[in-house]
Amino acid sequence: MQLPVYLYGQPVLRKVSEDIDAAYEGLEKLISDMWETMYHSDGIGLAAPQIGRAIRLLVIDAEPMAENFPECKGFKRCMINARIISSSEETCSEYEGCLSLPGIGENVIRPQEVTIEYVDEHFTSHREHLTGFAARVVQHEYDHLEGCLFIDKISPIRKQLIKGKLNKILKGQAYTTYRIAPMKK
Repeated sequence: MQLPVYLYGQPVLRKVSEDIDAAYEGLEKLISDMWETMYHSDGIGLAAPQIGRAIRLLVIDAEPMAENFPECKGFKRCMINARIISSSEETCSEYEGCLSLPGIGENVIRPQEVTIEYVDEHFTSHREHLTGFAARVVQHEYDHLEGCLFIDKISPIRKQLIKGKLNKILKGQAYTTYRIAPMKK
């Protein structure tokens, strides 16, 4: 089932998410619904806060980016209770967008590499060292679990330049091809 996506201004997007365990009610269906929502929205990642749940759950399928970023080939993950445990000092800048910020995209500077620990949908533990765009996608979705949006990482001047677009989202004037949640204050 496609779930409504929560847009900029929704309080849940600014909350630090909580860990969950295998007994979390409806987890299997929630994960399935998140995949469906992400694919229908033409996203490559979706974090639980973006569908109104402040829990440490995210799904990523970066395969569509593999033509330009080979490290994304076959990169499909469900990550639960993820923690980034290290990141490189080396950074890079790439263009990012977000389902919660429709019509807005900016270059964001992030670490080039990260190491992340998480459990998958079967609660099997993983530790992965990621580089390039795969690392970027994970960091972007991980930030949602920490109550952070990519616009928090851009310069004040760039943020000022997109202020009008942000205000339109807050006023409910955003255009999307996917379902969105009604604005809660």
